[in-house]
Amino acid sequence: MDRKSARIKLPNLKNGKGEKIVVGMSGGVDSTATLILLKRNRWEPIGVSLKLPFWEKGKNSTENPKSASNSINQAKEICKKYDCEHYVVDITKDFQKTVVDYFIETLKKSQTPNPCMICNKNTKFFHLFKFADEKNIKYVATGHYAKIYKSKKHGSYILKTPKDKTKDQTYYLSLLPQEWLERTIFPLGELDKKEVYKLVEKENINLYKKESQSQDFCYIPEKEMDNFIDKEIGENHGYLVDKNGKVLGKHKGLQYYTIGQRKKIGLAGGPYYVIEKDTKNNTVIVSTDKNELGKTEINLSDVFFSNEIFFGKELKVKTKIRYQQKASPAKIFPLNKDKNKYKAIFKTPQVGVTPGQYCVFYIKDLCIGSGVISN
Repeated sequence: MDRKSARIKLPNLKNGKGEKIVVGMSGGVDSTATLILLKRNRWEPIGVSLKLPFWEKGKNSTENPKSASNSINQAKEICKKYDCEHYVVDITKDFQKTVVDYFIETLKKSQTPNPCMICNKNTKFFHLFKFADEKNIKYVATGHYAKIYKSKKHGSYILKTPKDKTKDQTYYLSLLPQEWLERTIFPLGELDKKEVYKLVEKENINLYKKESQSQDFCYIPEKEMDNFIDKEIGENHGYLVDKNGKVLGKHKGLQYYTIGQRKKIGLAGGPYYVIEKDTKNNTVIVSTDKNELGKTEINLSDVFFSNEIFFGKELKVKTKIRYQQKASPAKIFPLNKDKNKYKAIFKTPQVGVTPGQYCVFYIKDLCIGSGVISN
């Protein structure tokens, strides 16, 4: 792939003509490819690496795998290679306040948090746009797999699913407001992951192969999650029961469980699945029948649409109640006059509906918003 064939048309924009653009730089393959594509399309990228905190064995550290020293140094070297400015913005305190505190408070409510949703909007994109505004730079770019579509029909910018459906990240970007969508560029929306790897390899950049594997919440190693809950929330023992209330065993706290969970239940004769958490009686309801997890109706709170025209209406949409789930047809409509509370009725039962998680809405390949699944 030579430089000419690697050049792509950026969504909704002509070539940069030397205009500055802030690029979120983790030092990994996706942010590297983003910078390369922008440079080739005559933009002047300004690399920004966000420094994040990390929790391990009860201690906070600045060596988060997503922003470790080697990752930031790699981002710096990549920017240097392409003659771009590079900055490091330490957001450890804000991440703690905005994302970690949200995570803990949601667990205390016996719900399942979605820190990536909150982090993308309230931390990562917030600080990238804050930096851009301070430098009087209009546009921001990241290495997310998504597109932005300028809809004449709806009179706004709307998230659109990318070419590589296996890497579609619109679910985690569904809270981005209109004023950011019109200033955001996702160059990788037109490529699949294999093309991204080839693009970077052609540039003789091999350090990205050392990048850490992704996990659900980069702040806490998965193996440390129970220790984190022990320290930050503590135990609150109760009973494991079947749907008829029969006691089957004991649990050490609702915060250790999520709907649909199969592992770490500790009952013989399984597998057992968590089908409900009863906060009033401090019980975890389990069943060996996975079909007990299916639901056709859910309530949603904190409903958000990137375009105001969608509020207050009954809409036929496709929905995702988790990141890599296949979108499922549903009808959503507001409850009473509260435009932020909705009900969703699914065409087919949804397995593992989890309070605290997000239900994301799509019309065809456009991602129009989302809402928090309520109890």
